[in-house]
Amino acid sequence: MMTVRAHLPAYGSFHVLRNTSVRTGFYVGIVLSIAFSGWVIIANRFPLLDRFAMVRNLAAVTVLGLLALIPVIRFWRMPGNLLASSLVAWAIFSLTYRVLCMDFTGLAERFSAVQIFMLGAVLYMLAVTVSWIWIIIRRVRASDVSHPNHHPS
Repeated sequence: MMTVRAHLPAYGSFHVLRNTSVRTGFYVGIVLSIAFSGWVIIANRFPLLDRFAMVRNLAAVTVLGLLALIPVIRFWRMPGNLLASSLVAWAIFSLTYRVLCMDFTGLAERFSAVQIFMLGAVLYMLAVTVSWIWIIIRRVRASDVSHPNHHPS
């Protein structure tokens, strides 16, 4: 049997990006970083929008939360890929947070970059664990259904 591989010319020199989970994590991390950077810059450089701070912050947290769910939704049935994708994304986001902490000192006073990474890693690990348990339950139920003539004694 011959497998078909998609030819990705843009990724010729980046062999790591040929892995779907790493590529997804990389892209999600970049988009999370852009969204967070935009939020921090708007919140600190545009004082005219201070009266809308609650709405602005709620909208930004919602956008970041939805973006952070992309690896979970994409790799729900593959816990290993979910773990890899989410940790790559969150590591990129944490590095961006660290870079922003150099210019915006209020960020570092609230949470350090390591704390932000650990917060995301723990939440993603919970999602990976639930995904893994869900897969085990589905496999057990599927194996039980596959033996319809087996009667318990």
